[in-house]
Amino acid sequence: MLVQITIIGLGQTGASLGLALAAHKDRVFVTGHDKEFGAERMAKEKGAVDATNHNLPASVENADLILLAIPVHQLRETFGFISQDIKRDAVVIDLCPVKSEVANWAKELLPAHCHYVGLAPAIGPKYLNRMDSGLDSARADLFEKSVFLLSAPSGTLGAAVKLASDLVGLLGATAVMTDPIESDGLMASAHILPKLTSAAVLSATVDQPGWQEVRKVASRAYYSVTSAFSEADDAESLSMLTLQNRQNVVHTLDRLINSLIELRDDLESGNNEALKKRLTSAQRGRENWVSERGTGDWSGLDDKPVEKLTFMQRLFGSKFGQPPRRDG
Repeated sequence: MLVQITIIGLGQTGASLGLALAAHKDRVFVTGHDKEFGAERMAKEKGAVDATNHNLPASVENADLILLAIPVHQLRETFGFISQDIKRDAVVIDLCPVKSEVANWAKELLPAHCHYVGLAPAIGPKYLNRMDSGLDSARADLFEKSVFLLSAPSGTLGAAVKLASDLVGLLGATAVMTDPIESDGLMASAHILPKLTSAAVLSATVDQPGWQEVRKVASRAYYSVTSAFSEADDAESLSMLTLQNRQNVVHTLDRLINSLIELRDDLESGNNEALKKRLTSAQRGRENWVSERGTGDWSGLDDKPVEKLTFMQRLFGSKFGQPPRRDG
């Protein structure tokens, strides 16, 4: 019997997961769901899913594994829509950049007979300089050599956590265990702060005095720094991500503001040496990061080889090899 997997959300992330899983068609059957009929059709044509089901509850009723690759502002409602149709011992995995609030929603809305695990993915180094998004940019190796933050509520069945880790390994990435609070702290700097910085640069320039002329000469630097806030339908999602991770985001914004003030003070005082030292340090920091990110060899991480068949074998076993969790 084929393992039934449902992917909800067939944009870049969801379709890339499907394309990676397509290498195992002899073991898995992937059903895709998206709110857009066109996305479902394109995902099937690209080979990211074996079938589609536009009825959201029906799309998960036979699924052993449910992957939610949708914006955070759609997640709570989706939990509510699918909760009555999730089968016993199914594993529900979301890929949203914030986890603490999502874990609360999962506890509130998902049935006790399923298992929730959170993953916060990072794109692989091969695609770091690509700013495209959406289904057309989906790739089977999108997450190769990247890191996924893996968090699960206290008491989550260990085999469900192992299943999520094995899935990450199947993508060519490494799973790093965190808790929802730690994950949110890391993602505030890695994911949310760059987007807010882009938004701030846009607010400081677009429709401000002189913009009519500035827009004509704004070039690569401007395009690059504002690209983090150019994804379709991003404003609502970013607003919710920011508010849900408010304390961490405020802390990272304070650090950014302090850095800008230090730069301004160096300029205001004409302190060329301090300014040069500060900029050189920042440039070297980026060079080091790009180099480390490119190799994917992070000191301190568990780089044990992942047995790629383990993901499939665990699903084919006696439901994770442990007794099912009992309701109540």
